[in-house]
Amino acid sequence: MDWKIFFATFSAIFVAELADKTQLVGISMAAKSGKPLTVLLGSVAGYILVTAISVLIGAVLSKYIRPDVIKYGGASLFVIIGILMFMGKV
Repeated sequence: MDWKIFFATFSAIFVAELADKTQLVGISMAAKSGKPLTVLLGSVAGYILVTAISVLIGAVLSKYIRPDVIKYGGASLFVIIGILMFMGKV
């Protein structure tokens, strides 16, 4: 295992997900249900599935598209979605 890539990925995901709407959902579901362990297990299962799908898509795309194109395409989508949200279209 390449620990440098592991810790870079861990750090990026950890920082990006802090105070994200997903955490707000987890907080509210744990508070509402009173079953934090069940909410934790459901959240982890959801993250595993979403992450597995995104890694699979990235692995497939990297066979056909250069990583720079994927990186700039993703960044462009974030900017476009941000503009649309700012304008109230999303």
